[in-house]
Amino acid sequence: MTESVRQTGGPMEASPEQRMPEWDGDHVHDMSTDDGAVDDELGIDPTELADEDLIREIHSLHRTRLDTLRHAADSALANHLRRTAELETEYLARHPGREVDPARLRDE
Repeated sequence: MTESVRQTGGPMEASPEQRMPEWDGDHVHDMSTDDGAVDDELGIDPTELADEDLIREIHSLHRTRLDTLRHAADSALANHLRRTAELETEYLARHPGREVDPARLRDE
């Protein structure tokens, strides 16, 4: 068996979001002002996507989520988290009254 990558006896290792300079909790810094035009590698602004494209992008991120979490570099994981938050926030802004399936609700 392999050993855990977690450090024992010390403070917990920071999450990928905390290790990435562009990530500040729930707020993403605009890295395009730091070193020029990096927008091309970060994706199209979600507000500019048609509904079909927005759904396709969200589907793609969800499809690759586990592999990114398990095997990607910290910077790739941080970008994945950032992009997922951007796209899902845009989806919720467009569909504030989305239909909730009662079968998916928990009984309390």
